Amino acid sequence: QVRVVESGGGLVQAGGSLRLSCAASGSIFRIAGWYRQAPGKQRELVAAITSDSSTNYADSVKGRFTISRDNAKNMVYLQMNSLKPEDTAVYYCNVVTGWGVDYWGQGTQVTVSS
Repeated sequence: QVRVVESGGGLVQAGGSLRLSCAASGSIFRIAGWYRQAPGKQRELVAAITSDSSTNYADSVKGRFTISRDNAKNMVYLQMNSLKPEDTAVYYCNVVTGWGVDYWGQGTQVTVSS
């Protein structure tokens, strides 16, 4: 069983930075992604990273967010800079194992005040 735990969320002023961490235990993951869901909106992909560290970003966060991974620790990170109020959401980590099964964390709240 794979367990996914996010951390690092919090309250920050607009223009500030936060770093989210995702710990995945139980299996090595092939692909990992950060998603977010704001109140009344659908969950959306923010950033994703493959096993060879290829990355993909939503247009709304390009140039501000950076996804990275530490394979030795089975960790995924999301560095978020120049945060905006519209980045406020619950952020979820998703990992896909080599078997193609994906797992979600419980989410971490990010609130950006104006």
